[in-house]
Amino acid sequence: MVAERQEPRSLTERLDRLFRTVHPANRGEYTYEEVASAIREQGTMISHTYVWQLRKGIRDNPTKRHLEALASFFGVPASYFLDDDTSAADAQLELLATLRDDPVRSLALRAAELSPNGLAAIRAMVEHARSVEGLPSEET
Repeated sequence: MVAERQEPRSLTERLDRLFRTVHPANRGEYTYEEVASAIREQGTMISHTYVWQLRKGIRDNPTKRHLEALASFFGVPASYFLDDDTSAADAQLELLATLRDDPVRSLALRAAELSPNGLAAIRAMVEHARSVEGLPSEET
């Protein structure tokens, strides 16, 4: 059974999701200092403490410049923090998290060079495997 995914609503939830999802392969989350340092290198002054406070909800009213810098660092549009509809960015984050899994990434990279017919065959095999394992089909 697939659990229904809750979309993050608050700035804190959205920033926390970025920390949990966007990080280098083969390691955990970026540290607050790594985030702040990278943002400062791009010209926006921010401290690791402030980044931590935003993520924990202690501070919740960042400047536009800070939101833009955080969005840039994590590779999402600044609107991710402000708009109610984050579905496009959420889909990209879900894909990023999925591709972090080595076997999935390896399969995707190998499939990238296939013809449309080859990709259709792989898709059919994946849908069959999902059916055998009781997972929902692509249409649901």
